[in-house]
Amino acid sequence: HDDDVILTARDAGDGAAAAKAIGADFHALDVTAPASIAALGDWLKAGGRVIDVLVNNAAVALDGFNAEVARKTIDANVYGPMRVTTAVLPFIPDGGSIVMVSSGVGELSGLAGPIRRELTSQSLTADKLTALMETFVTDVTEERHREAGWPSSAYRLSKAGVNALTRILAAELAPRRIKVNAVCPGWVRTRMGGQSATRGIVEGTRSILWAATLPDDGPTGGFFRNGRNIPW
Repeated sequence: HDDDVILTARDAGDGAAAAKAIGADFHALDVTAPASIAALGDWLKAGGRVIDVLVNNAAVALDGFNAEVARKTIDANVYGPMRVTTAVLPFIPDGGSIVMVSSGVGELSGLAGPIRRELTSQSLTADKLTALMETFVTDVTEERHREAGWPSSAYRLSKAGVNALTRILAAELAPRRIKVNAVCPGWVRTRMGGQSATRGIVEGTRSILWAATLPDDGPTGGFFRNGRNIPW
């Protein structure tokens, strides 16, 4: 049967139009605004809705690199999926799926050793991940991020952060058989990707759909491109 789709977006006009075009329900959502996320939760509850698959796709790629860019990027790209997942989790049944739309630029090989070790630590929790991201923002603000080993790209670190969050949630939600995976859709022709990107929208969604429709015994806690494992 056809699955019901709920599409969310910051821009209500664009979002509603896109939802109408694909026959989806629409609800406004700003992943950086706790009140907006709470409103989504209230709406899901009021409608008795069940979310079999949550796709955390919202992200920003801002120009430049300074304290404000660092703060806004981490807020949208790491804390956004963290907040939304927490809000939507009560509506996800056991055996459900969560897909984090990440990027190959978040591969750990691009990060300094100490930071790589912290992000891959088995004892990493959501709170510790948040503290780590806050340290990055502080170090950028105080212009000491290079000495501390941070990359000069908030987007790169934010995607490494999303990947770490994927592993944390996969372990936490394993008792409920909820699969949590990160995918890299490739370079896609969207507003963010630009018109010179190598993949169209349909090709870009394949990795996401693959992770969203995994069988019950499918992988969890992995990072995939084109259905294949790629390095953290």
